[in-house]
Amino acid sequence: MAMSWVWTGMVALSLVFGIATGNLDAVASAAMEGAGSAVELGLAMAGVLCLWSGVMEVMDACGISGALAKVFRPLLRRLLPEASRDGETLAAVSANVSANLLGLGNAATPLGIRAARRMAAGCGGTASDELCVLVVLNTASIQLLPATIASLRTAMGCKTPFDILPAVWLSSVLSVAAGLAAAKLLARWGRRP
Repeated sequence: MAMSWVWTGMVALSLVFGIATGNLDAVASAAMEGAGSAVELGLAMAGVLCLWSGVMEVMDACGISGALAKVFRPLLRRLLPEASRDGETLAAVSANVSANLLGLGNAATPLGIRAARRMAAGCGGTASDELCVLVVLNTASIQLLPATIASLRTAMGCKTPFDILPAVWLSSVLSVAAGLAAAKLLARWGRRP
């Protein structure tokens, strides 16, 4: 709802300034050009996302994603001790982290939602500390292969879409570390009397 107001305000301000400066034709032209570019980008992204979602399905069928999820279980048991007591929740969290690791945010979202629903079942309407940690892991995920970003770069005409890997690796590790530190700090601070 809030974003609707933000976008409406931006459009209204654009029209007001376009009228005030006598550039209403330029504003209208930019709006039409932007809409056309958005449709082209959406179509280009849809193809690449379908490809990577298919790759994820093949990895599931071959057992590769399950094996990758098993690698993360010891770490996730330390980060989410309560959730790790339920095997199905831990499996959903592990699969979510694995999909995010491969840069498949769209494929990871349903797994994260399933894990969050299972973790929120006993919370009574208030997010637990572990549920907040899951949100941090899902939002600031470490990505070894940023498939979505690479597809965006390819759609925009980049010839080397994966040349950003070192920067992605560093920034994703730092963002996860900062997010986990903040979640743990706020959890401790929230428990103080």
